[in-house]
Amino acid sequence: MRIVNKQIPGQIIDRLEAGIVLSGAEVKAIRLGHADLNGAHARIMGLEAYLINAKIFPYPYARAEGYQETRSRKLLLHKKEILALKSKLDQGNFTLIPLALYDHDNRFKIELALTRGTKEYEKKKISKQKVLNRVASRELKERYR
Repeated sequence: MRIVNKQIPGQIIDRLEAGIVLSGAEVKAIRLGHADLNGAHARIMGLEAYLINAKIFPYPYARAEGYQETRSRKLLLHKKEILALKSKLDQGNFTLIPLALYDHDNRFKIELALTRGTKEYEKKKISKQKVLNRVASRELKERYR
């Protein structure tokens, strides 16, 4: 099962893979596809990384007492990786976004991306380029009919 984040803001600078600490009921819920990464991000606190705002819906056959869908979950990274990410995050306007949650050899992994947000003028430039590409493709299509 692969759960993909559909909201990726900005430009992807770097990708990495991390393990994630889950409870038994959360593992079963993810295997059923009951998870959502939209709006989630990762944050480094001290020398530990956490996944924040990722929704893992409750497993229907487990106790739901005191269960929080959006609790912070610890990410399993090496100390060197955490220090490198922390230095990059402190340098500029970067964010750690989860791209996908998947099963790898019966262990759940999360693919993280180091992204940089887009500025307003970059958004205008991108939309203008899309319009120009659309017009050019229409003209080519009409020419070769």
